[in-house]
Amino acid sequence: MGELVRAYGLIPDVVISSDAVRARLTAEAVAEAARYAGEILLDPHLYMASPADILSLLRTVRENAETVMIIGHNPGLEELVEQLTGERQDLPTAALAHIVLEIDQWRDLKRSTRGRLLGHWRPKELR
Repeated sequence: MGELVRAYGLIPDVVISSDAVRARLTAEAVAEAARYAGEILLDPHLYMASPADILSLLRTVRENAETVMIIGHNPGLEELVEQLTGERQDLPTAALAHIVLEIDQWRDLKRSTRGRLLGHWRPKELR
């Protein structure tokens, strides 16, 4: 998935991961393969986070970050993708959903914010 991130030019400005072992290891592997040079921010609140919890976390992202990668858990991430895009997507381990949001700053993100799903990839589909 990290190679896909690099190939599609989706290298994030910020990576935030759950501090759960599998999530952290996934974040590290993706970051290395994508050649992400920044720090991976570990947040224990992402473990079993609801969409509202994830939105609250995203509202704290630094202003100059355009692209943010969240590595967390279901059902919260699947529910967040559906809330933001209106599309239900299956997100198995290491799946990637690329969503564009029409906001100027992360602090502007609201429960009512709608975005567009530009891409959705599952690891087993890439083989």
